[in-house]
Amino acid sequence: MRAAGKRRSAEAEHREILRQALATHRKGRTLKDLLLQMPDLGEDADFDRPRDLGRKTRL
Repeated sequence: MRAAGKRRSAEAEHREILRQALATHRKGRTLKDLLLQMPDLGEDADFDRPRDLGRKTRL
């Protein structure tokens, strides 16, 4: 719908969306800045990955 409204192909619209998302001049906010703005909630253990190695397989 968005692409059709701008009279361009879906592929062209996807390229434009990616171009805007990856632009380096976006209000001077880096990923680091965004991460630092996140509240400090929870414990580190809340984010631990399980040590499960999965099921045994035969190769």
